[in-house]
Amino acid sequence: MLKDQVILNAKGEPILLNHREKLFCNYMQLQLNALGYELNITTLTTVLKKITEQKFFELPPADFIPMPTGEGAWSSNLTAYRSFATGDDFSKGIMGLAGDQARMSMAGAAIDSINTKIYNWAKGITWSIFQLEEAAKSGNWDLVTGLEESRKKNWDLGIQKIAFLGMQGDANVLGLLNQPSATVDTATLTAPISSLSTAQLKNFVASMINVYRANCNRSAWPTHFAIPESDYLGLVGQASADFPIKSTLELLQQAFNAALKDKIGGKEFQIKACAYGDEAYSGQIYRQYALYNYDEKSIRMNVPVPYTNTLANSLDNFNFQNVGYGQFTGVTVMRPDELYYFQYNG
Repeated sequence: MLKDQVILNAKGEPILLNHREKLFCNYMQLQLNALGYELNITTLTTVLKKITEQKFFELPPADFIPMPTGEGAWSSNLTAYRSFATGDDFSKGIMGLAGDQARMSMAGAAIDSINTKIYNWAKGITWSIFQLEEAAKSGNWDLVTGLEESRKKNWDLGIQKIAFLGMQGDANVLGLLNQPSATVDTATLTAPISSLSTAQLKNFVASMINVYRANCNRSAWPTHFAIPESDYLGLVGQASADFPIKSTLELLQQAFNAALKDKIGGKEFQIKACAYGDEAYSGQIYRQYALYNYDEKSIRMNVPVPYTNTLANSLDNFNFQNVGYGQFTGVTVMRPDELYYFQYNG
């Protein structure tokens, strides 16, 4: 507090404050200390222009799942229709030249819908002239930019977590890794992939593609494989001590591409590190691996209104405020058979 400090002017002479001035300065000092404004500066101090900002764990959701933006803006729900072919067996359509032809076998189609709830999100920020002036004295920090970046980061990290784990306490908002309609396989993978031998790795690749194909009745091919980050990092090791040319990751990527590249339009099969698959981030007691088809008609997370902020305004020209807002949904699985989980607990 100021009562324990001596304030000097440019000549090194003490500055005397009256009681009221001391109270005001003490109050302002408490406020500024709470926001990290106060710095002890001497004549030997140089204030660096670059600021060290807080860092967060970031994982781009759109790299893992399709995220259509702008579709259904300002709606409360999104409804997607699914059609199904119905009818008798193909052989029922074979017709002979003799007999009654009045009763012809028919083909048909059925339809259902999936309703996805849209959530509205908004957060405000405020600042005053006092705060602006105090921040400006540092000469290297823009208060308004700092507040805006903080809010935008809050949106980004929130959308990121929902994309993988959904929203805690709301069964309508699910993520990529906790869809109850997906098939869960606890038998195919009995150890971390990074610990498998070359022969075991080869068998696993062949088995996992086959179980995926069987699960979706051979109607789709997987394009993406999300692996817990702890296991993914272990894949950079050599696949074989006797043949130390390729890492396990390279061998795995090569095997998938050989089997799938011509099946998925010539694109590279994607093996993605996903920390949310680890127990520490998911809150589960197992590691979650997801094999799926990256297709908007199969799985998606909508952002009807992307992050947007309003113009700053003031009622008294001293305190200012604005709002950042957006709309989002959870992850919707249109074709559950094309999302396949491998779980390993050990």
